[in-house]
Amino acid sequence: MRLADFISRDMEPILAQWEAFAGTLLPAAGNLQSSGLRDHAQQILQAVVKDLQTSQTRQAQRQKSMGRAPVLIDATETAAQTHALLRARAGFNINQLAAEYRALRASVLRLWMDDCAPHAPDVDDMIRFNEAIDQALAESISFFSTHVEQTRNLLLGMLGHDLRSPLQAIQMTASYLAALNAGDHVSDAAARLIRSGGRMQALLDDLSDFNRTRLGLGINVVPAPVDLADLLADELDELRAVHPHRQIELDISGSLKGNWDGRRLQQLFQNLIVNAIKYGAPDTPVRVEGHGDATQVRIDVRNHGPVIECATLGRIFEPLTRGACDPSTSPGEGSLGLGLYIAREIAKAHHGVIEARSDETETVFSVSLPRAVGTANEP
Repeated sequence: MRLADFISRDMEPILAQWEAFAGTLLPAAGNLQSSGLRDHAQQILQAVVKDLQTSQTRQAQRQKSMGRAPVLIDATETAAQTHALLRARAGFNINQLAAEYRALRASVLRLWMDDCAPHAPDVDDMIRFNEAIDQALAESISFFSTHVEQTRNLLLGMLGHDLRSPLQAIQMTASYLAALNAGDHVSDAAARLIRSGGRMQALLDDLSDFNRTRLGLGINVVPAPVDLADLLADELDELRAVHPHRQIELDISGSLKGNWDGRRLQQLFQNLIVNAIKYGAPDTPVRVEGHGDATQVRIDVRNHGPVIECATLGRIFEPLTRGACDPSTSPGEGSLGLGLYIAREIAKAHHGVIEARSDETETVFSVSLPRAVGTANEP
């Protein structure tokens, strides 16, 4: 008997084996009734049957083997995609989802081969069946992963939002205590609270920015006329006060005036300059160079220090990456490893680019920005 006919005839025994296996995938399966355990299994098998009964060229087979099966017209979701979504909502993990397909494949082929005995099963049917199961598995995993990532990003967004109110209460209380002049012990404790609150605020800001980019919203910028020469001078004055033993130089050539979000660019340059201070050789200067031409400005942040390996340099702007060049690797910094990623996203929001290079001579982070940003991103 051909495999498509066998599946159609023996659908119930196959579904019973699917249900029995799904019931072992605890703890999520413990809350599901029979209909929930069988969720969309019949529709998935019916799609497999339809695939087996459809003629297929060698080229179509090759495309399917590479995950390029044709998309059904007017079908918003396949049964495999819907199944994955419901499994994710029910609390299954991705390994359990894949295990369902593995068990389905094994049970169908075993039952069919037993039914075919003593005759050999059709090899082409077996190949086509495996292709169809692989396609359904790929659809399920893609949908499952997307749903889990979206859920995680929404959770992070809500967490970051809900933490701001208690943090503001702590900061306001600390400022009140500092203003009381109630003695050195109280003043020192208030100062520690203020510093810790500032670090927590920076973490929440990074988390919020990261979350926006992962949800496809991008970094929010509000362009206005800005002179980066003044912005860099002010930022370097603050950093020299914080790092009095480090030499930080500024060299400007040409006009650095343009239409940008000054607060965001200050955040970008602070990330790069602090990075250079922390990981540059302490007895050598950190140089910030700005150059402007007719259409854009370029800011280079240079330091001397250990060479960044090529492998690290290639992923240095990726989120949650902690390398030797990332200040988040410093003990006690309390960073999420998002500084350079957010710097890249700020540059991107201004239609600019940020690049890094490193050799035995120096490490350079370069930011190129067009002089005008057309419109601001909506919050």
